[in-house]
Amino acid sequence: MKYTKVVLGGLIAIVVLILVFSSVTTVASGYRGVLLQVGEVKPTILTEGLHFKIPFLQSVQPIEVRVQKEESSQSAASKDLQIVTTKVAVNYSVDPEAVNKLYQEIGLDYRSRIVDPATAETLKAITAQYTAEELISKRPEVSAQVKEMLSKKLTKYFIKLEDINIKEFAFSEEFNKAIESKQTAEQNALKAQRDLDRIKIEAQQQITQAGAEAEALKLKKQEVTPELIQLKQIEVQEKALEKWDGKLPSVTGGATPFIDLSGTEKK
Repeated sequence: MKYTKVVLGGLIAIVVLILVFSSVTTVASGYRGVLLQVGEVKPTILTEGLHFKIPFLQSVQPIEVRVQKEESSQSAASKDLQIVTTKVAVNYSVDPEAVNKLYQEIGLDYRSRIVDPATAETLKAITAQYTAEELISKRPEVSAQVKEMLSKKLTKYFIKLEDINIKEFAFSEEFNKAIESKQTAEQNALKAQRDLDRIKIEAQQQITQAGAEAEALKLKKQEVTPELIQLKQIEVQEKALEKWDGKLPSVTGGATPFIDLSGTEKK
């Protein structure tokens, strides 16, 4: 009899312990708990920490609310019908205040059911609005439009878009060759234009220099007068007299002819 009471007391203690442990649940940091009662989603959302629930009737489904990252490559056609493969990273998080609705309407596979399709659809819609070259030159604008559209799509399903990062636009080999050829042609055209500008400048400089020289020659010609010529002749004669050794030449000529004076010398 005594043995039976001990066994019974032990069983009761075990049952009590089981009930106690079954009535306590913990929600980890970065998660929210969806309270389920016999499979039914209850409106109560359990925050981080220790909580009590009805044993065997209620259970808790944890759902992560921290920022998550999803990288994918999506192919789409640009405005000029070029095939563009976009590598994009999407940062998103589940709305902590709506985890029960997310679980009830979508489930735990919200990434494959919502995030990936919405990302692909958004990239196709935005890519079609730009040419292939514009996707490269206007990347910040493209990124902003993708973020705006994708945010609206995800919000409807209780998911918040934190940020997106377009890592790369990849094009076909033929398009890459066409871009390279165009860049080479533009560089050659720019070099030719610079050479032409240099030639024009040099030609203009030569014209200016020639004009200046002609103007200077013209001024010099205007300065030559009969009086100036006579003055120059006098200067020449003065220089000749300075060099004269005192002997008269037999015959001289020039601007002022001299008389032959050899016969007048004393004998």
